[in-house]
Amino acid sequence: MEFEPVIGLEIHVQMDTQTKMFCSCPVEFGAEPNTKVCPVCLALPGSLPVLNKKAVEYAIRAALALNCEIRQKSLLARKNYFYPDLPKGYQISQYEEPLAVNGWLEIEGRKIRIRRLHIEEDAGKNIHEGNKTYVDLNRAGTPLMEIVTEPDINSPELARLFLEELRNIMRYTGVSKADMEKGQLRCDINVSVKPKGSNTLGTRVEIKNVNSFRFVQKAIESEVQRQIKILSSGGEIKQETRTFDPATGLTHPMRTKEEAEDYRYFPDPDLLPLIISSEWIEEIKRNMPELPSERRKKLVEFYGLSPYEAKVMTDLKAVGDFFEKAVKLCQEPKLLSNWLLNDLLGLLNEAGKSIEESLVSPAHLAKLINFIKDGTLSSKLAKEVLKLMVETGKDPELIIEERGLKQVSDEESIKKLVEEVLKNHPKEVERYLKGEEKVIGFLVGQVMKAAGGKANPQLVNKVLRELLKVYTV
Repeated sequence: MEFEPVIGLEIHVQMDTQTKMFCSCPVEFGAEPNTKVCPVCLALPGSLPVLNKKAVEYAIRAALALNCEIRQKSLLARKNYFYPDLPKGYQISQYEEPLAVNGWLEIEGRKIRIRRLHIEEDAGKNIHEGNKTYVDLNRAGTPLMEIVTEPDINSPELARLFLEELRNIMRYTGVSKADMEKGQLRCDINVSVKPKGSNTLGTRVEIKNVNSFRFVQKAIESEVQRQIKILSSGGEIKQETRTFDPATGLTHPMRTKEEAEDYRYFPDPDLLPLIISSEWIEEIKRNMPELPSERRKKLVEFYGLSPYEAKVMTDLKAVGDFFEKAVKLCQEPKLLSNWLLNDLLGLLNEAGKSIEESLVSPAHLAKLINFIKDGTLSSKLAKEVLKLMVETGKDPELIIEERGLKQVSDEESIKKLVEEVLKNHPKEVERYLKGEEKVIGFLVGQVMKAAGGKANPQLVNKVLRELLKVYTV
């Protein structure tokens, strides 16, 4: 029997607010343990929560970007469970009446439905060292969104692509930096398999807290194979929570899966229902920034870039921002894209730097492109100049003047060089005149060598062919 996977995702996104969800403690990654806490996030008696308006605004912004319906009334509820990093003994979340529902995101032509988007607070963090466990409550109370998809994902690769696009949306909207390494985007995966073509869903297994896009794909691939193997041998899938071990590439059981009733949800008596006016939703909608899908479309349709180039510049937002600033100053999008993605990023990668750390500004790269286009620099010389720009941050015009790197484009000067080369290579000239077209490359190379690499190669080629037409050995 053939099986196919059925996959749904539960994604937690840490919102990029300055303060926590229900108190004024700062949100700060990597701070000294238990230094960003107060009576509210420590759950001391008598302390009361106050909802962070900016977190609600960010959640609405994300919901709009994900095509969700915003509910003008939602409830904050207590999700009760005991864990050392949860000092209240419950998490403030949303359950029956979430902030947003019925969204969707299109990936590779397939519409992935989003069941709900709700706000909640994060728990603290347990730090395991040897046989001891320490609790750091700095993260307790950090604003989160939970985004839950329908089981519409039918392959491990599609799950990865969905998460990558979701991360891009969070970054473009300014809602979150969505850095998985810092725990700002965390993913739980629900996986089951069913007979191919069947509408009956299998027993689902949850894989908790996978911390990279690559591992999400690998975890699903491993779990799907595990389930198929069990079913093919006549066994049954047990509903449980599992974890993925990147070292072995396998999932391992953690505990049996809890159901919603285990958490005894009820509306939080310390917090009023969340009422959102239609005017506020419209205001947020009017101020929405450009989304990744919009940027990709613009880069392809307006600037004429390839879908691959557009994807790279969208996935790496800072690179796309750099391109859009530079292209206004050079009007050569294809040439700019090639030099940005291949040459500048390559040099920065060798230097261990990101585009944000680059000493080369968009204006200076645009100027370099203009020098290439107008013949001031050959591609070879431009590569030399760019390398010096990356090292020094200097204006390319200044580097050209300092190093004497300007391309020779004077036809009379090039003609003299060509005549000298033809005089010194009579055998190659004879071969060319007998029809060996490839010899022209050798002759161009000799002229370029004589010019110290500074001659305009297009002009060299033109002058060579003109002189060879009337040349006799």
